Amino acid sequence: MIDFYLHFAGRLTLGAAVALGWAGACRAGDVEVVRAWVAPSAQTGIDIPIQMAVVNRAAEADALVRLRCPFANFSEKVTTDRGGEGPPAKRPVQAIAVRAGGETALTPEGAHVMLLQTRQPLAEGERFVCAASFRKAGPLEVAVDVRRGPP
Repeated sequence: MIDFYLHFAGRLTLGAAVALGWAGACRAGDVEVVRAWVAPSAQTGIDIPIQMAVVNRAAEADALVRLRCPFANFSEKVTTDRGGEGPPAKRPVQAIAVRAGGETALTPEGAHVMLLQTRQPLAEGERFVCAASFRKAGPLEVAVDVRRGPP
C-alpha cells in the first residue's frame, strides 16, 4: 500500500498517515528514524533540508546511504564545514555516519540531507513517506511531517 502512495499519490494527509499507523517513528531492525520534518513552502523547484534524528540501538555504527522523497527530484547528503575563511560551506558526502548505541541528529548545522528541486508546494500539516537506505539496517520507510519548526 505504501508503494501506491510513493509512486502514484506521493502525499499523505496527516490524518491518513495516523490512520495507517505512521505516527512518529519508523524502524528497520536496530535503526529508527524519529522527528523527520521539512519546512512548509509555497514555491516549487527549491532545495530544502530535511531534518531528522536516527536512533541506532545496535552495538555497531551504521550509515545513511540514500534518501528519496516523492516531493523532490533528487537528494544529496551533505555536511557543513565551518573551518577556513568565510561562511560555513556545504560539501557532498557519500554517506552520513550514524553512531552506535545512540541518536544522531541530521540538521543543517552538521550532516544532513538536502532535497533538491521540489516538485510541489509543501503545506503545513501534510505528511509524506520517504524511502531511506542504511548500509547495515537496509531499507526503511520514513514518515516526514511538513511543519514550521522542530517537534
